[in-house]
Amino acid sequence: MIRSFQCGIVLPLLLLLFTSSTDSYAQQNDNLPDWAMSGFERVKQNPIISPDSTTSFFSVLDNKNVAWESNDTFNPAAIVKDGKIVVLYRAEDKSGVGIGYRTSRIGYAESTDGVTMKRRDKPVFYPGNDDQKENDWPGGCEDPRVAVTEDGTYVMTYTSWNRKVARISVATSKDLLTWKKHGPAFEKAYNGRFRDVFHKSGSIITKLVGDQIQITKINGKYWMYWGENHVYAATSNNLIDWEPLLDNKGELLELISPRKGYFDSALTECGPPALLTDKGILLLYNGKNGVAGVGDPELKPETYSAGQVLFDAQDPTKVKGRLDKPFFKPEMEYEKAGQYANGTVFIEGLVYYKSKWFLYYGCADSKVAVAVSSL
Repeated sequence: MIRSFQCGIVLPLLLLLFTSSTDSYAQQNDNLPDWAMSGFERVKQNPIISPDSTTSFFSVLDNKNVAWESNDTFNPAAIVKDGKIVVLYRAEDKSGVGIGYRTSRIGYAESTDGVTMKRRDKPVFYPGNDDQKENDWPGGCEDPRVAVTEDGTYVMTYTSWNRKVARISVATSKDLLTWKKHGPAFEKAYNGRFRDVFHKSGSIITKLVGDQIQITKINGKYWMYWGENHVYAATSNNLIDWEPLLDNKGELLELISPRKGYFDSALTECGPPALLTDKGILLLYNGKNGVAGVGDPELKPETYSAGQVLFDAQDPTKVKGRLDKPFFKPEMEYEKAGQYANGTVFIEGLVYYKSKWFLYYGCADSKVAVAVSSL
């Protein structure tokens, strides 16, 4: 069943385009280099998805009906399908106390304007009685990113959380409703060397084809940026089995890392699927500010803001530019009030729809909001 929440009409929004005569890393929020995305404005109807205690779902994990989205709804993926925006959002029940101690499932919402959401009563992805119990139980399925292939196969990366080790896992679907789980992305690489290493946040490289963002290859392979502390990369021939890139010492190749004194001084975590543009490969990412004396003094310690980094189109490991200031940061009350009270705008979903860019993000690990930029 789909239920509708009327949120009004999105006001027309203007994209502010700014250019820089040099590829300097320094910039202000209102003066971004020409390779960066800009002009994002929050819609007045935010937040667009909030917890709902009226829906229930029979959980095989609990062997009972649970209010699966009653505690928090946040960290959304987004994709365009059949002329609508589909948002796949993380939802937590009330089975525990504190971040990481409840069970997460993935809910489904769709919209014809990007703001007014029709939500399904049941999750479409969850820890089930399947061959991924070892990885998904009891913490569940967290923080999805979704992209689509040229032939219409949807590929979702998500975090399998068994409350011991977090792993990037992969699932595929033809309709965004019925999914096939393929297990941890690094299960086979290097004889399973990285299978049990804590890893999160997979961002597959895509490109804009007409009005659809599609998965693309670079030099004959699929690429994925990933990581929660540093940003790493991995390649694949089939979008299921991924091989992390290593440095000359045989360790994970670090592409970008936290920077003392900056908004991303505590960690750099991949955001929505990366986008191949005429300037290079653009990765939007989440940066966590460090504690006092380590982070950006203009931001509250441990705040999550959003940054951008540009990689070379021919060499996806080579950094060409990186913003020194966040292009998006917690400002509204709904971005600072929730289970993560330090403030979070955690970006995971980016779509191009009706000549606008829609950026979907989690607010304080509690609600879903959107910001829009018009080209």
